[in-house]
Amino acid sequence: MHTRWKLLIASLMLLGWLGSARAENPQPSNHNILVIGDSLSAEYGIRRDSGWVRIIQQRLQQEAPGYTMRNASISGDTTSGGLSRMPAALERYRPAIVVIELGSNDALRGLPLDMTRGNLARMIALAKDAGARVVLAGMQIPPNYGRPYSEQFRTLFVDLAKEHETGFVPFLLEGVALDRTLFQDDGMHPNEEAQSLIADNVWAVLGPMVAG
Repeated sequence: MHTRWKLLIASLMLLGWLGSARAENPQPSNHNILVIGDSLSAEYGIRRDSGWVRIIQQRLQQEAPGYTMRNASISGDTTSGGLSRMPAALERYRPAIVVIELGSNDALRGLPLDMTRGNLARMIALAKDAGARVVLAGMQIPPNYGRPYSEQFRTLFVDLAKEHETGFVPFLLEGVALDRTLFQDDGMHPNEEAQSLIADNVWAVLGPMVAG
């Protein structure tokens, strides 16, 4: 009887330790793809459920039904805002994949590129520490912001993707940026027609990741 009690106590202690380990090191879900972005992902100025994130969700239902898009994007957000929100989002969704689409608002505000780079690097590290794979969406800005700044802004995404070995969308707005008919009246935000093109750009990287 004494031996049975010892075995029972040892089993309970082991279960408690395993539970604690899971809490400290949450395992990624096999189903969630978390998008942390700004207005380009938050359906700014277009009908709800008409954005590129929703379009990819529809593709997933056909081609990788085990996955679900979780959109945690906020219009106007910066890399600093995304970084501050990321731990809670990772804890809530425990994603298998994280898509990071941020940086444009940093550039529009003329924020230091070192800060943008550092914030994105920390976001990538947080996602990987949580067991998720990462897709980084590359962004570009017009040369009227100053050609050196514009070029350095473009290359920081390239460098981060190489350094941290992430999935990489070279330019989120490829096929959109130079076509004025694909933008809303403000000339800054893509319209509904553009969303399928943006979805194609992301899917070119995300599709193979979920297929494997």
